[in-house]
Amino acid sequence: MSEIAFLLNGTPVRVGDESPTRTLLDWLRARPGLTGTKEGCNEGDCGACTVMVTDASGSRALNACILFLPQLQGKAIRTVEGISGPNGQLHPVQTEMIAHHGSQCGFCTPGFIVSMATAHLNGQTDHDDQLAGNLCRCTGYAPIIRAAKAAETAPVPEWMKTDADFICSQISSGGEARQRRGGQTAPLPAFRPTTTDDLAAWYAQNPDATLIAGATDVGLWVTKQLRDLAPVAFLNSIKDMARIDHQGDSLRIGAGVTIADLRRAIAPLHPSFAELLRRYSSEQVRNAATIGGNIANGSPIGDGPPALIALGATLQLRHGDQRRSMPLEDFFLDYRKQDRKPGEFVEAVTIPAYAPGLRCYKLSKRFDQDISAVLGCFNLTISDGVVTTARIAFGGMAGVPKRAHAVEAALVGQPFTLATLGQSAALMAQDFAPMTDMRASAAYRLTTAQNMLIRYFHDLSGTPVSVLEVRA
Repeated sequence: MSEIAFLLNGTPVRVGDESPTRTLLDWLRARPGLTGTKEGCNEGDCGACTVMVTDASGSRALNACILFLPQLQGKAIRTVEGISGPNGQLHPVQTEMIAHHGSQCGFCTPGFIVSMATAHLNGQTDHDDQLAGNLCRCTGYAPIIRAAKAAETAPVPEWMKTDADFICSQISSGGEARQRRGGQTAPLPAFRPTTTDDLAAWYAQNPDATLIAGATDVGLWVTKQLRDLAPVAFLNSIKDMARIDHQGDSLRIGAGVTIADLRRAIAPLHPSFAELLRRYSSEQVRNAATIGGNIANGSPIGDGPPALIALGATLQLRHGDQRRSMPLEDFFLDYRKQDRKPGEFVEAVTIPAYAPGLRCYKLSKRFDQDISAVLGCFNLTISDGVVTTARIAFGGMAGVPKRAHAVEAALVGQPFTLATLGQSAALMAQDFAPMTDMRASAAYRLTTAQNMLIRYFHDLSGTPVSVLEVRA
């Protein structure tokens, strides 16, 4: 790995001669005095390893266990050791955690402290969402939430503001190559492009390489499967791929847009899709994961593709200087198999800016931070009480995200009534033959998919249907 440079708890740090897929957590725990960041699950689920990362886009909480060192170039990092002041002053969230008895065994506490301090810095008071990615098995969340609420009005400590003034050029990288003993230049196992053009040229020459954006999926290939991913390219410095462009009646979403940024951008346009993304894993994961990665990994239970397919999304792929587009549903050929050539990558996805009929329903055992058993997205256009267009897509019902074509055909031209939707729902069995696994049985999946169509009718009719809205 070429030398990288970042700010760690206010101190400039240079790192070289490390594997490009060494995680920040692993590196931290080998440093004296920096073992407060804990390893719990080592897959981004428990939050014990949470750190605060600051760059030009602001400060956010991330999981150090699936954050690779090259992703830190030019950024400022704070571990739990950097949340307190330079003279040992406690941060307000630390003070309130003590006052409200927010810790018992203490293993999870450092991660909670960093998540709470990051939210406090950003003025975020949706504590249930901010802390959904931090698991505590002994204290319980009530005293922790009380502590977070109690700290809301406390001023942000001055030492927490200094990272925003950090100028990355002060500790710029030492170059794109390192010297081996004997003076020979070693080829880099990690490529860090800054433009999509750079990536396209390099990937066309290295089609077997692994592309790493947020590493929320690829990170587990290293921490759980112990895979060697070389050669690799890190995409988090490509600014032109992290843009959302309004193009008249459509939105062009770059593949590098994080789930967190996508959720904020579409909330006023597609509120149901944005609410679905609220339940996409946790704050730490949403801050890292990208919509392009969510599409490219081809998972049949990814939460993004069903909503995008229901919207009629168009996918843009690139190989070198060549680009091609296709309906997103055509990209998924079979389980973990996509219509993507060697050296070709997902560049962007385009969706309509408006779709008032879009509704997305996620069914999982837990409300927060859980993988979908069934995810249904419905987008019907109704004119004078008659269904004129229908796009319905599901995740978890087949080996790929898939449309319910038989149901759609049965709905178009029919009155939008409960009877119509009830009759059409029976055709789900023609569209899907779901499997039984640890999350749900085939019969359960089919029944709940049918019920989601009925739920859609009541939703559009103004009846509260969310578990957060329904009251006894």
